[in-house]
Amino acid sequence: MIDEAGSRLRLQRMDTPDDLRELETDLAEVVQRKKAAVESQDFEEAGRLRDREKELQSRKAERESEIRSSGVDLFDEVDEEAVAEVLSVWTGIPVYKLTEEETQKLLRMEDDLHKRVIGQEDAIGAVSQAIRRTRAGLKDPKRPSGSFIFLGPSGVGKTELAKTLAEFLFGDEQALIALDMSEYMEKHTVSRLIGSPPGYIGYEEGGQLTEAVRRRPFSVVLFDEIEKAHPDVFNTLLQILEEGRLTDSQGRTVDFRNTVLIMTSNLGTADLRKANLGFVKAGEAISYERMKAKVQDALKTNFRPEFLNRIDETIVFHELTMEEVVRVVDLMIRRVVDQLAGQG
Repeated sequence: MIDEAGSRLRLQRMDTPDDLRELETDLAEVVQRKKAAVESQDFEEAGRLRDREKELQSRKAERESEIRSSGVDLFDEVDEEAVAEVLSVWTGIPVYKLTEEETQKLLRMEDDLHKRVIGQEDAIGAVSQAIRRTRAGLKDPKRPSGSFIFLGPSGVGKTELAKTLAEFLFGDEQALIALDMSEYMEKHTVSRLIGSPPGYIGYEEGGQLTEAVRRRPFSVVLFDEIEKAHPDVFNTLLQILEEGRLTDSQGRTVDFRNTVLIMTSNLGTADLRKANLGFVKAGEAISYERMKAKVQDALKTNFRPEFLNRIDETIVFHELTMEEVVRVVDLMIRRVVDQLAGQG
């Protein structure tokens, strides 16, 4: 483990700026020449080289200080943080930044989520409270860290909130495992979640859900458009929600206790209005309470009670006002500008 950490830091050290690398080379050369001068008893030359060595050391320390102040850390030793980073890469378990207390991070969770998700105060507040309860140890230790159903029209930020939550909780948007449930509408496709049984094609590959979670146990699992899934899928989800684990086709037990499960759906919103994008003017917004009641009725019609009872929070998203749409556009323009800046 320490060898791997040392190699990792060595590779990072190879990114040393050219001017600093040149200073290090000059310093090593001066030290070698000073040593040779002392051995040949040329003390006048040795004294001159000693002064030159002090000058180079001072310039090197000053340059290193400038580099560190710019946010680049030139590691000189393997510390516990370096070992923890290697362990994180091996296991998929995130390493929380040591510079920030987890408590302080959770207290400002709403503010961080709002940097990417516009509006949706109720949804972000409900998710934040549920996550805080989990981190405080108030959840059933056998169940996943959180389970949510996001409901509402298309285009209001359900999937974006899932991505933002993955980045906030686990430090990387790649910690999101997204499954489009329209691919699991037929009975024979359900087995792809946990893997094909022995003797069938794909048995060696493992399940699309179980294999992804086994490789990354700390993640957000998104079941997009859950209402399109075959009813047998919900039997699998019940096992996860109740026991926090699942056995794949090869007999391996996959732990879901450190995952956050999010299911999205637009049940009950299709006939609420003609425009189906989730964008409306502030004065023309359909009553949120009316939409919520209709969506809740559709939810109870389409899903079994034992499934809904195991969900931590069922959240109905508001439609976006025109002002919020403008803020979304501004946010997307800034992303494009950042992408172009990254390409030079």
